[in-house]
Amino acid sequence: MAHLIKNQLINRLTDAQLERLGKQYARGRLIDVGCGDKQYESLFRPFVSEHVGVDHPDTQHDRAKADILSSGYEIPVPAASFDTVLFTSVLEHMEDPERALRECARVLKPGGSMIFLIPFIWHVHEAPRDFFRYTPIGIEYLLNKTGFKVRDLVPVCGFWGTFGQLFAYKLYKYRPLTRRHVLGLTDKIALLVQLGAYVMDRVDFDRDWAASFAGAAERIAP
Repeated sequence: MAHLIKNQLINRLTDAQLERLGKQYARGRLIDVGCGDKQYESLFRPFVSEHVGVDHPDTQHDRAKADILSSGYEIPVPAASFDTVLFTSVLEHMEDPERALRECARVLKPGGSMIFLIPFIWHVHEAPRDFFRYTPIGIEYLLNKTGFKVRDLVPVCGFWGTFGQLFAYKLYKYRPLTRRHVLGLTDKIALLVQLGAYVMDRVDFDRDWAASFAGAAERIAP
């Protein structure tokens, strides 16, 4: 439950952007690269005919949901066999991001779309496989270089959303040190901070401090 509470803000904002992108760009056969537990399967179900999950054999997530166990560099499927690639919170974990994106381009049909979520300001996670953070300029540069044309690129939140979410994460670092009867207070503070951050982002939105960027890119025919 604590995990859900400290993630309330970023999860709601991310889901809203991915649903918007799914409605506009997702179709046909979808391959979810770095699928984890396929947390977005139900969100994309109305837009696609099939949802195939790929994850690394050494993933820190439950492997039960993965249909294919493979690295993101060599996915054992034919070229141009999918209409949509879902690539959420994966690129930061790839030590060779250009190679990973070229593999996404390989499995995608020309004219198909890759829907992505890529962090910019975020704490170290899933160490030791956490290598990079990306500006929107860097995202567009890499996608253009690897066979894509960016069609949509938006910040998931601004400064206040990023600050509020990271504050909530930091707050839970202290939770094991608190007395049992104080634990509920941690949850309440985290929720209030995230709510305040959401309101402040509505008043003063600054994309230069986004926690992450969501978007879609079209596979350009070679």
